[in-house]
Amino acid sequence: MEKIKEGGEDRSSGRKKSILVGPWGGNGGTAWDDGIYHGVREITLVYDRCIDSIHVVYDKNGKPVVAEKHGGVGGHKTAQIKLEFPEEFLVSVSGHYCPVVHGGSPVIRSLTFNSNKRTFGPFGVEEGIPFTLSMDGAKIVGFKGRSGWYLDSIGFRLSRAQSAKLLQKFQQKLQKLTSTVTKSSTSSKDSGKAY
Repeated sequence: MEKIKEGGEDRSSGRKKSILVGPWGGNGGTAWDDGIYHGVREITLVYDRCIDSIHVVYDKNGKPVVAEKHGGVGGHKTAQIKLEFPEEFLVSVSGHYCPVVHGGSPVIRSLTFNSNKRTFGPFGVEEGIPFTLSMDGAKIVGFKGRSGWYLDSIGFRLSRAQSAKLLQKFQQKLQKLTSTVTKSSTSSKDSGKAY
């Protein structure tokens, strides 16, 4: 079930500016929360039949911040996602979750990441209940979830800060264009009048 709530505090300014979405997955393992940053630089996944662990490098004020690794030590495959930060940022994530063994607790079985430029994955096994995080104009600025031997659940912190700035710039350009058009149409009407 998808859960959305306002949450988190930007540690640099003290303002609340993120939206918490999720988590998806099971209730096993221990809860963790990486917090809120300015964006994601790198993600390392270790996986096989499910996502065994996730390790994220965030950006804070132009500097890399290495978060803790979440999950176990299993898995035979490793995927390293390196974003071209700050031009490239994560905009959506999808995946699947279900138990690996019959009667077990659900875990994250697969993950696919989409940036504003590329798609990474799918990693793991696309089996179980699908989920998709996609919110227009938002970027992922933090991860949270539960983990033990595996990545049991995953949730996301989103920021609309970039889209708000883009919208503001667009509105300013539109106002300039509107005022230019209004002035030129007023001038052309005046020039056609006989005095």
